[in-house]
Amino acid sequence: MIETLITLGIILIAAIPPIWYFRRNRNLKKISEQKFRESRETGRMEPVSLHPLIDPNVCIGTAACVPACPEGDILGIIRGRGELVEPSNCIGHGECFRACPVEAISLVFGTERRGVDIPHLKENFETNVPGVYIVGELGGMGLIRNAVTQGRQVIEYLAPALKKQQYSNDSVTDVVVVGAGPAGLAATAQAIDMGLSYTLLDQNDVGGTILSYPRQKIVMTQPMEMPIYGKTNFREISKEELLELWYDIIDRTDMTVQANQKVEDVRRENGHFRVITQQGNFTGKKVILAIGRRGTPRKLGVPGEDTSKVTYQLQDPEQYRGKKCLVVGGGDSAVEAALQLADEPGTEVTISYRKDAFSRIKRRNLERINDATENGLINVIWNSNVTKIHPDSVDIEAEGDEMSIGNDFVFIFIGGIMPSGFLNTVGIEVETKFGEA
Repeated sequence: MIETLITLGIILIAAIPPIWYFRRNRNLKKISEQKFRESRETGRMEPVSLHPLIDPNVCIGTAACVPACPEGDILGIIRGRGELVEPSNCIGHGECFRACPVEAISLVFGTERRGVDIPHLKENFETNVPGVYIVGELGGMGLIRNAVTQGRQVIEYLAPALKKQQYSNDSVTDVVVVGAGPAGLAATAQAIDMGLSYTLLDQNDVGGTILSYPRQKIVMTQPMEMPIYGKTNFREISKEELLELWYDIIDRTDMTVQANQKVEDVRRENGHFRVITQQGNFTGKKVILAIGRRGTPRKLGVPGEDTSKVTYQLQDPEQYRGKKCLVVGGGDSAVEAALQLADEPGTEVTISYRKDAFSRIKRRNLERINDATENGLINVIWNSNVTKIHPDSVDIEAEGDEMSIGNDFVFIFIGGIMPSGFLNTVGIEVETKFGEA
């Protein structure tokens, strides 16, 4: 009897893992299929930046990549193989790439249908212009932690050679870093840590792209390590908290930032580089471009757009309380701006979007904007285009019909134009990638 019980116990214990594995995969399959179906039905199938490409011939369906993603619901298992089930939510962490046990995942830019312009870079971040390097958002690395990592890595690569170069002219620093966002701050902190001289420039002020975010906007990130400063463990942080962090880093590292220095050209002269801004010239042995991708906001090109009631960013929604506001666009920035404006008492918010549904926005934003429209807090005019902006109204064409709505302010969020003109001036080549590394 005892032997029988022992045998049954052994069989039961042996059966638990495969049963658990089967039930886990069955549940994961159901969840994955549902999310994939919802993403496809809502048109949210285009990742915005760096994202995983899974080779089905190599993937063995362990699902190791699924929990590795910090966003939690980007990858799933369909037909026994890994699948990007919420593409528009992917922000390029790359953790899935590192978690895959069989190297079935590669990280790529763009898709077959949607190309992404990326400067041509070597593995050490050097462009086709020798001595000029690109890190961070301009190189396609939008995630703060990854931008910080790139900033640190580029200096680690450059330091040995820079220390061998001797110049009698003290005005020539080891590096000129352009851009005081996360990548630029990390590169400069690493330069300080390694005893290199530097010049850090920014066309506005500390923060880079983050400065244009709305007040209290939550920024997704991951724990990261800033040279000299040490580790930070934020996963979500508001715009204001992030700016406080950057200023704390500047203070503790005794870093100097030269603000309001818009760089217009970078020229090679006498073995070093001359960085030309609207205010003056700066010289360095190497140049690191750590600027954002959206050099200039994209415009509608309609009459009235050049008036003071039109803006391309929202920083303080309170000042628009009780006003009639029109938001143009259907991406995350447009939706988040509309939601913030709608939170202000008495503010009337209308969205004009050229498509018939919100696509390529994060699930959380989609849920919030759906709630807001269902509750009458925001009115959306689908398949529409602004044709003229008046002092107290806006003309809109929607599916062949013309209409005019009362309006006090217009917020345009239809993307940005890559600083192609500047890159061309410097001689940096840009390539359009369609699902390529």
